[in-house]
Order: sequence, then C-alpha cells, then structure tokens
Amino acid sequence: MAKQDAEKRDLEQQARKQAYEEEQRKLKARTSKIRHKIAVISGKGGVGKSTVTVNLAMAFAMHGYAYSVGVLDADITGPCVPKIIGLHGQRLQAGPAGAFPAMGPLGIKVVSMDFLLPSDETPVIWRGPLKMKAISQFLSDIVWGELEFLFIDLPPGTGDEPLSIMQLIPEMDGVVIVTIPSEVSQIVVKKAVTFSRQLNIPVIGIIENMSGFVCPKCGAEIEIFKVGGGKKIAEDLKVPFLGRIPIDPEICEDSDRGTPFITEHMDSPATKAFMEIVKKIEFFLKTEKTQPQKVMKEGGN
Repeated sequence: MAKQDAEKRDLEQQARKQAYEEEQRKLKARTSKIRHKIAVISGKGGVGKSTVTVNLAMAFAMHGYAYSVGVLDADITGPCVPKIIGLHGQRLQAGPAGAFPAMGPLGIKVVSMDFLLPSDETPVIWRGPLKMKAISQFLSDIVWGELEFLFIDLPPGTGDEPLSIMQLIPEMDGVVIVTIPSEVSQIVVKKAVTFSRQLNIPVIGIIENMSGFVCPKCGAEIEIFKVGGGKKIAEDLKVPFLGRIPIDPEICEDSDRGTPFITEHMDSPATKAFMEIVKKIEFFLKTEKTQPQKVMKEGGN
C-alpha cells in the first residue's frame, strides 16, 4: 500500500512538472512576439499608476504604434484598467489558438481579471499562488500576437505579487516608477528602485504624477502636493527622470467615463508631458537599456 501511494505521488509530481514546463514553453512562445515589455510600478497605492499606464499606452499608440500596444492589468484583486480605457463589461473571446485580448482605442490590446468577473461586486479572494497562476495564464494562454510594447500594470508595493510577476515575465526591458511629489511617496520610491535593482531589471525612469495644478481661469500654478520630489529622487538614485504630469480634473472625469485623457485633450500640459515621456522611453530603449544592469555587475550588489 505504501509503495502504491509513493508511486501515485511520483506520478502526480511528474504530471505537475510537465504541466509547468508546458506552460513555461507556451509563455516564452507568446511573449517572444512582444518586442518590449515594460512594467509600471509604484511603491504605494494612490499615486495614479493605472491612469498613467493607460495614458502612456495611448501615447505610444498615438506616436506611431497603433495596433502594436498591449496592456496587461496584473492587479488581480483591484483591476481598473478596463474602466479607464473604456472596456469595462467586455469579455475575453476564446478560440482554438487560445483567448484573445479585448480591443481598445487605436487597437490597444487589454487583458484584465475584470473581464472574468461576473459583476462589479465580485471580490477576488485568492492567495498568492492562485494570483500567480492567473498572471501566468494571462501570458501563456492569451494570443497577444505581435506587439511593439506590452505595459504591465503591477499591484502597488514590493511584496510577493510584484516580485513573482517580475520574475515570471521573461526578458523584461525595464520598469517605469510612478510617484507623487510628497515626501511619503519619495520614501517608497527608493524601495521600488532598490527592488528593481535587486532583481537586475533596469529602471527606465521615474514619473512624477499629480505634479502641480494649473488654474484654468488665471493660469497660475499651485503646488498642491509640492513639486520636484520625483526629480530629486531620480537625481539622488542616479536614474532617469521622465517627467511631470500636472493635476488636471479632466483626467479623473475622463477615467470615470472610460475615455483615455490624452485622446480628448491634445493641447493640455498633461498630454504634452506624456508625449515627451514617450520620447524619453524610446531613447532609453535604444541607447541605455543595459546601463542599470552594468552598474549592478560592477558594484557587485
């Protein structure tokens, strides 16, 4: 009896190993068609990371990459990318080749846990392993096709979920860190930079969101959350500063309506900031992608 139980456990273990290896093979095959994979992270919540992710993806689509951009909403318990981009209520379509992403404006492909939930009130009460399984399947079972850019909107923090996701995705180009100017946010940005460096993933740069407010009536700029914290942290940690996104009430209103802000307000300071950030990220990918990894090897930590 004991021998039979041992043989059964061995067979189950082999089956799990084979299933894992097959999933990894599929994951590599799917992601090999994606030229650049960029994670958008923040040390803490409430800094507008998902809104920045969506508008950054739209900015790239508008910059000549239409129908070549994807967004993976990796926040399993709090998915909000579909709402911001106007796809809330959609469902993933399945076929013989696998499941297909929902299609947003300018052909942006989006995958999110939101597409699998029966209602807005349904919570995702999962432990870490189940969340990682879902993310793995999003990458291995979804037919992303050929993309120039895939932006991964990670959950806030530097814990188990972001760590597992960053290790799961092969050949990550780098991370974009979103912060706000407050000193509290600056402290956690340092943790996010250290987190990325310890994983040997390049830091593409820091975006300072909610950076100042320009009065639409008088044109005066009001520093609601201070200004310059993101740039100072970037200088202190020797990572690129990508730019400031000013506060604009329309960003919140458009997000609630499911309309990416920059498609409706081409002449706004925030839109211009996003388009400049696109150029800086392009420059990084072309010329400086390996620099943080080089520093890691030379420094030995």
